[in-house]
Amino acid sequence: MWAGRVLHAALSGASRGRRAQSALAQLRGILKEELESIRRAGTWKSERVITSSQGPHIHVDGAPGGIINFCANNYLGLSSHPEVIQAGLQTLKEFGAGLSSVRFICGTQSIHKDLEAKIARFHQREDAILYPSCFDANTGLFEALLTSEDAVLSDELNHASIIDGIRLCKAHKYRYRHLDMADLEAKLQEAQKHRLRLVATDGAFSMDGDIAPLQEICRLASQYGALVFVDESHATGFLGPTGRGTDELLGVMDQVTIINSTLGKALGGASGGYTTGPGALVSLLRQRARPYLFSNSLPPASVGCASKALDLLMESNAIVQSMAAKTLRSPTKDRTHAPCIGSMEY
Repeated sequence: MWAGRVLHAALSGASRGRRAQSALAQLRGILKEELESIRRAGTWKSERVITSSQGPHIHVDGAPGGIINFCANNYLGLSSHPEVIQAGLQTLKEFGAGLSSVRFICGTQSIHKDLEAKIARFHQREDAILYPSCFDANTGLFEALLTSEDAVLSDELNHASIIDGIRLCKAHKYRYRHLDMADLEAKLQEAQKHRLRLVATDGAFSMDGDIAPLQEICRLASQYGALVFVDESHATGFLGPTGRGTDELLGVMDQVTIINSTLGKALGGASGGYTTGPGALVSLLRQRARPYLFSNSLPPASVGCASKALDLLMESNAIVQSMAAKTLRSPTKDRTHAPCIGSMEY
């Protein structure tokens, strides 16, 4: 009987092994077809391996000599600014490599609170909350704020993170045609039956370069009792006279309720994102926003770099004005025959 049990166990184990191998083979087949379909569609994305620091001139693995880089989001060149780098090094030495914790357990340092306060001052809002990325800020906001009693009205070309964040919430979802204010108004009229109405838009649409018509959006929001949310990831630091973003550029800073943005583009380019707006909203996000509650704190070096970048912007608008002046120059004046990646239009 003992030998029979051993034989039965061995046969059962072999059967399970064959099923596992069969499942793995099935997975490999599915993945192979999926990857081939991406290649056939012409949407395969290859990664360039940079062997230098980020900047307008970089070195790329496999390319002889230097490369002119037009495709980074390093809009102000602060990712390699010596003061930003030094601030990151100093913060790393003083506060360590990381917190090994989420914020609400033992992951909040004085530098996190200082940066949140600085972000709120920069945007002239009541409070701010940090996330590991703006993608996290977008996926955290809508689910925590909106319920099945509410409605969100989203531009059809909003960033993927806004789309994913809206998918996570239980609010009624309306999608209006890109920059089409007549369609937005129609959707706002339809959404009057809901408790809260939140209009969500990118400030600057990174793929096409469009600027959201925030003056008209805010006028419609006021007319129909809606709130306005703007993702300023491709505007913070350089749009507007002092780099506050599209709401400053278009003169509606006091009419936009909520701003999400990133520390990973113009503000030093390291990592991190945030929400800034009413203090009560930020308090709610600290209690309910899942990417905030269940993600490690932003690393001290990233905090230090972003904090210094904001200092540079708030001390003087010279960096912002320099970038604005460069964009007014004719591209033909700066064109060279050196190899490049990206495009002038981007």
